[in-house]
Amino acid sequence: MNGNNPYAGTPGTTQAGKRASADLAELSASQRRILRENVTRIAARTRSFLPDEYVVDSDVSQASGGARATVAVQPPVGHPVSAGFTPDGDDFEDEQLITDDDEFEVARGLAASAALQVKQTVQDDVTPTAR
Repeated sequence: MNGNNPYAGTPGTTQAGKRASADLAELSASQRRILRENVTRIAARTRSFLPDEYVVDSDVSQASGGARATVAVQPPVGHPVSAGFTPDGDDFEDEQLITDDDEFEVARGLAASAALQVKQTVQDDVTPTAR
């Protein structure tokens, strides 16, 4: 039974529950550059929606499921929020992996989520000045 399990791994090669490295697409230097440029544009657009107290950063890494791009926002108080993107190999045919509309939506969503984190954190600590 265990020998038929796809999660058992190849003895001596792949650990149980992990994917074989042959299954994961490795990004070329130009593909990594394209992905980094797209994610940097999202981070810049997110920064434009938020005050300077919010820290916005982006990262492109090789995760267990392949290449992964992440944009994260650390609000002044509250929990950080992030959005991730894992491209397919076919996505790299264009210079722009993520459309302008999608960039705007992701940036706006991250900014709104970060602002909500601040609001939820200070909700009980702030006394209203008027009713």
